[in-house]
Amino acid sequence: MPEASSPVSPAAAPAPRVFSGIQPTADSFHLGNYLGALRQWVSLQDTHETFYCVVDLHAITVEHDPELLRRRTRLSVAQLIAMGVDPDRATLFVQSHVPEHAELAWVLGCITGFGEASRMTQFKDKSSKQGASGTSVGLFTYPVLQAADILLYTPDPGSAVLRVPVGEDQRQHLELTRTLAQRFNHRFGETFVAPEAHIPEGAAKITDLQEPDAKMSKSASSPQGIIDVLEEPGPMRKKIMRAVTDTGTEVVYDEEKKAGVTNLLRIYSALDGTSVPDLEAKYAGSGYGQFKKDLAEVVLGTFTPIRERTAALLDDPAELDRILGKGAERAGAVAARTMEIVRERVGFVGRGR
Repeated sequence: MPEASSPVSPAAAPAPRVFSGIQPTADSFHLGNYLGALRQWVSLQDTHETFYCVVDLHAITVEHDPELLRRRTRLSVAQLIAMGVDPDRATLFVQSHVPEHAELAWVLGCITGFGEASRMTQFKDKSSKQGASGTSVGLFTYPVLQAADILLYTPDPGSAVLRVPVGEDQRQHLELTRTLAQRFNHRFGETFVAPEAHIPEGAAKITDLQEPDAKMSKSASSPQGIIDVLEEPGPMRKKIMRAVTDTGTEVVYDEEKKAGVTNLLRIYSALDGTSVPDLEAKYAGSGYGQFKKDLAEVVLGTFTPIRERTAALLDDPAELDRILGKGAERAGAVAARTMEIVRERVGFVGRGR
């Protein structure tokens, strides 16, 4: 009697892909970056195929210093690794190392309407501040390059999903990306997976320590309103102790009446893992002083190891460059395959070998 054959296991579904990028425009990431996005980059490595990019092409849409950009690019990479991004599990690379980003941006720009691009809120905000003479074409087409960044890493249509961690300020850009993916597919054949917005669990909305109604931002916040990841312990502690609260003394969560205390409770809970109600109970009747002192220790306990690991990584630039070379090779292989399909679909003549 013949043996029964073993059932064939169905092929495992491919892991969903994630693409996310961050600009190298400052000497340190800040607390808002960390809690709003970067900490989630680390956890996503466990469940997704991740592509993380330091977007230096985006950084030159405004006037910049070349040497400073080079230094900050390496600094950004070192911080990401120090925070827990693992170059062996995630594809970590620099945007300009993969020339297909610029090539696909041109193709997508040719199917983007002028009106669509001019309606982008961030462009309108920045150009109104800088004036027409101070606004570059690069800033205008920034969302198209952002769409190219994402769509280069499209999985095969029908095989997996493509997710992009976004905050509210980037939703409009992601919608443009989805529109361009669908438009390209309609005109030239199924090529791109329309990306989905991904709001990571544990992402926290962090506001300015001095203006708790405003987002913590390098471009808008005062130095006293921002906590930098690489900040020294003394200044970091002072900023927390001087953070705006209100005239009362109760440590309670109230978005409208106690925006400053609410922001500090969010930070404490996100870093320490203690729920906000438990924090309210812990500090009932104790006032703001002890609460801020304890919060300062939590923040320092989180960022001191990151600062130390970043410094160690920067001491070995050859190793950083090796990591970036490996990341560019992996990202470039995916990008090259995507562009090979795009070129054929739009009608470009193939290059002879």
